Amino acid sequence: MQLLSALLLPTTGLCLFAQATLPKPAYDMSLPRTQKITLAKSAAPPEISDKATVYVLDSTGYVKVQDGSNGFSCFVDRQTPLNQEPTCFDAEGSTTTLPTRLFAEEQRAKGRTEGQIKADIDAGYKDGKFLAPRKPGIVYMLSDSIYLFIAQNNQLVHAPGHLMFYAPYATEKDLGSPAPEMNMPRLIRAGQPDAVMIVFPAQKTNATH
Repeated sequence: MQLLSALLLPTTGLCLFAQATLPKPAYDMSLPRTQKITLAKSAAPPEISDKATVYVLDSTGYVKVQDGSNGFSCFVDRQTPLNQEPTCFDAEGSTTTLPTRLFAEEQRAKGRTEGQIKADIDAGYKDGKFLAPRKPGIVYMLSDSIYLFIAQNNQLVHAPGHLMFYAPYATEKDLGSPAPEMNMPRLIRAGQPDAVMIVFPAQKTNATH
């Protein structure tokens, strides 16, 4: 549960990016394009990702490399510049939340700070440039290659695959305020336009019943 509690912290410690010593970013910009595509598509089952629009990340931002037919969009998200988060948004997320991710990487490539980017995205939600999801939907993050920066320990950790569901502006109270150590759905970015409910699928066991 310690890892889960850390994952739920908003922006996972962007304020610490002024530190002198930080881990090496998990995402490798120098990967061949074919490997970047494979990594992005690893977020969802092939029945979904093979028909999705796919973006790869390079030094200038995201580049679309595959046009999809099912409304989904697969890419490697980075909620901090150190993270590696293969993600597939459904059609609703592709229309609403994805533009904020494309914008963030475009601005990083231009040298803007994380604080500046967050302020611009917050302002964009307020003035209508960006939209919160307007209906329920799913985000696939089932890859085995998810790495997140945990500010408390100043290190990257491997995170398990999971599913997320849009919950714009929701708070923990909306979920009944479950205790942090309980194995129950929780919120990421609670109270924000792009808040999502995170659910970890049950792990397979060899136990018999």
